[in-house]
Amino acid sequence: MTMYGLLHEAAIDGDAAEPVLALDGVTLTATFGAQPVAALRNLRLSIGRGKVLGVVGESGAGKSMLGRLISGLLPAGFDVTSGSMRFGGRDLLAMPARERRALLGRQIAFVPQEPLTALDPLWTIGRAFDEHLARIGVPPGERAATALHALESVQLPVPQQMLGRYPHQLSGGQCQRVLIAMAFASNPALLIADEPTTALDVLTQTRVMTMLADQQREHGSAVLLITHDLRLAAHVCDEIAVMYAGDLVEYGPARDVLDAPRHPYTRALKYATPDLQGPRRRLPVLPHQMPGLSALAGIAGCRFAPRCPVGDRACAASQAERVAPDGHRVACVDACEHAAVSDDDTPLPPLPTAIDGERPVAELREASLVYTSRNGLFGRGKTTFEAVKPLSLRIFPGEFVGIVGESGSGKTSVARLLMGIEPPTDGRVLIGGEDVTHGEVARVRRAREQVQIIFQDPQSALNPRRTVERLLTQALEAAGLPPLDVAARLARAQAVQRDVGLPADTLGRFPTQLSGGQKQRVNIGRALCAAPQLIVADEIVSGLDVSVQAQILNLLLELRRERQIALLLISHDLAVVRYLCSRVLVMRRGEIVEHGATEDVFASPRHPYTKALIDAVPGDAGVPWPPAPLEAAA
Repeated sequence: MTMYGLLHEAAIDGDAAEPVLALDGVTLTATFGAQPVAALRNLRLSIGRGKVLGVVGESGAGKSMLGRLISGLLPAGFDVTSGSMRFGGRDLLAMPARERRALLGRQIAFVPQEPLTALDPLWTIGRAFDEHLARIGVPPGERAATALHALESVQLPVPQQMLGRYPHQLSGGQCQRVLIAMAFASNPALLIADEPTTALDVLTQTRVMTMLADQQREHGSAVLLITHDLRLAAHVCDEIAVMYAGDLVEYGPARDVLDAPRHPYTRALKYATPDLQGPRRRLPVLPHQMPGLSALAGIAGCRFAPRCPVGDRACAASQAERVAPDGHRVACVDACEHAAVSDDDTPLPPLPTAIDGERPVAELREASLVYTSRNGLFGRGKTTFEAVKPLSLRIFPGEFVGIVGESGSGKTSVARLLMGIEPPTDGRVLIGGEDVTHGEVARVRRAREQVQIIFQDPQSALNPRRTVERLLTQALEAAGLPPLDVAARLARAQAVQRDVGLPADTLGRFPTQLSGGQKQRVNIGRALCAAPQLIVADEIVSGLDVSVQAQILNLLLELRRERQIALLLISHDLAVVRYLCSRVLVMRRGEIVEHGATEDVFASPRHPYTKALIDAVPGDAGVPWPPAPLEAAA
């Protein structure tokens, strides 16, 4: 029998009643100088065969560190100081390092958050698959058939052609399906999926999660799903573990945790998420920030106590845990179970609409964008693609307009037209009444200074050689304003830092020293610093925790009220669009298929594509999801 056959057999062998993975009292300790700190503290959780455990919490809660602990990929300076971690009946912590590494990719598989960065851009999908199959021990003669079968299992069109393509030639959803196919190729006993749908639109998210669930059922694998989406977790997970600052604060059946959260932190996460239906209420924001590793050494008891609305000194001094008869565990005292996380429950006023007679901040007049590529012998052939079909749009002072649709529908192309990144193939673009398509260079430059963009990917948008202080105030340099002295620039950076919820000690850091959520907050603050008239925001909260997202969304509402700033919001999250925007445009294949007041469009969609988008959003735990097959969006 080949090595692949032996590993395959080992992955499905064992007592079916025994959990695939069980952590018992695991503490992961990091050392800063001479001070040891428990990065993960006394974790107890398990995943059974064919079950899905969701792990939720903010950035810094320890979710990804838990995944790295299980995978044996801990960074230097982190060591397990107590507890056991049994996998298939054996303690991973007592296993030789070489033997444990051999499990990775074979019995323990991984689906990362960002598929485009996980796949080598210089390798075809076939080359990447071949390298992975060689790593897990599949004989050379079996690899081609195994790769084709794996791609067929996740319903990728024309698998043979897919093998010859590069990652940039596939959509984000297709790349994620490739990674799912690779992960299940070895029939793993355990799959770790780290935010596998964060950057995907709702339709693609539904397809990817359906594929993941189908593969999980077919292989009987246990799945550890790391996600920030509580509603998604309630639908696809059997149990949910809520983490905060390295502690497991709530653990129980998925629907119970969402429908009736018992820990104040879990309730804060739930209520900080905007709804697609019901009254619009101001999202509650937790005070302060999650403590960093260096601050955890001084907290002996509940690490959430400093931010808890009802926490006291007793909570900060000792840990508590209650276990219900159904096994639902809560690391909190009885008095906190029903405590309110916010005393502000008043409905938000209706969103303002455009005022007749006002001059638009920005306008597209029958603007179109057509891309042309050369192909064939010596590039003699020509292929055209209509990214944006002739489209007219006006945005007024203080108006928030949302654009929704699948990836590739033309949303970002509209933003590129407004920003001047792409000239229109036909039609006109006006900023503050100035024709920036054919206007005088100096006047066009002054007009464009009134528009700032917030990019989707903060990693590539931030200069790694600049400190956060200089990044936050970078827009002042580009605007051509008189330079600020050192003290004035620091004061401006501090004001923006407070507005976007960055800890004070981040101003002297570089982007590589920040979490993903912190990088996006820097990205947002930089755009706000120059006080523009229009902000073009491309998926600005897709990578943020719900509590940080709530803070940013409330900040944008305050900016609109105080400065009459206008916003064009491109988002996959329909609930975020409903919370912020008075008007919404639904795009598909480069054209607007439906538009109108946000409440009207989402409450009574008239186009089948709009209805498909709304149906694809995970709702309350009691509402069936995913919906029926989405033929209308195909």
